[in-house]
Amino acid sequence: MTDLSTFIAGLPKAELHVHHVGSASPRIVAELAARHPDSRVPTDPEALKDFFVFRDFAHFIEVYLSVVDLIRDADDVRLLTYEVARDMARQNIRYAELTVTPYSSTRRGIPDTAFVEAIEDARKAAEAELGVVLRWCFDIPGEAGLESAEETVRIATELHPEGLVSFGLGGPEIGVPRPQFKPFFDRAIAAGLHSVPHAGETTGPQTIWDALTELRAERIGHGTSSVQDPKLLAHLAEHRIPLEVCPTSNIATRAVATLDEHPIKEMVAAGVLVTVNSDDPPMFGTDLNTEYGVAARLLDLDEAGLAALAKNAVQASFLDPAGKARLAAEIDAYTAAAIG
Repeated sequence: MTDLSTFIAGLPKAELHVHHVGSASPRIVAELAARHPDSRVPTDPEALKDFFVFRDFAHFIEVYLSVVDLIRDADDVRLLTYEVARDMARQNIRYAELTVTPYSSTRRGIPDTAFVEAIEDARKAAEAELGVVLRWCFDIPGEAGLESAEETVRIATELHPEGLVSFGLGGPEIGVPRPQFKPFFDRAIAAGLHSVPHAGETTGPQTIWDALTELRAERIGHGTSSVQDPKLLAHLAEHRIPLEVCPTSNIATRAVATLDEHPIKEMVAAGVLVTVNSDDPPMFGTDLNTEYGVAARLLDLDEAGLAALAKNAVQASFLDPAGKARLAAEIDAYTAAAIG
């Protein structure tokens, strides 16, 4: 794996399923916690490693929201966003669709315009200074109910920042049925945004069907349980609906018991367009390079296979056609030089 790890480290990549606050490194989380001493989040980066050990998905949400609470003003938002891009640049991530949850910040008193201006300022700086192209998916935190859905779609459609390309739905799935969010997705889609809800991570295939039929999903976040329904797998393959697969995340949140049991092999065998992603990387002790290494082992991929996996993400992205062509060509050139 050493040679493959070197290849992965230099491979130009795109990432499609990665969360804004969930990408905060221990250094940044500790810095924010020190700025906000009333928080229960540890200020020691070493202590954060224990803090980020999850009993189950509900506990993960609890810990995640405690980190969300550290983002209290526009300066916090800007700092976080730029530093996430810096970590991406170190991994040769050229393009990322970052899942952002405006409601988590606006309900804590950050004005919506200030929030949008902060992420946009960081986006432009990241592209100019780091060479990382960022785009936004504004997502509804499902656990916060329909009020959060209304606020999210309002910000998305009224402010519609330049970098915004898609509309999502995150948080817990159990007790949060997808059909109730249909009116909000309809409004987002009417405003030109793509539909990319989480579905089938901790619930069964019906949640994925609901995301497809009610929310008109163009990609599925996670989709882990899709392998339980052969008809669903066939539908995803036939219609080229990509899955945003996050292997280490699924283990950390106990959605899947072990990596060896991860259903990514069945997804690929069924002909589904699979992309590999890191979800909430520092919280899960991973990054995108690590996830590519996991995929290489689970799918028995060589350098050419890893390059094809990277091109899956480019194909499944909402990057413009010229941008897709450039990034795919960069992947091809790198691979040709690496393997001769």
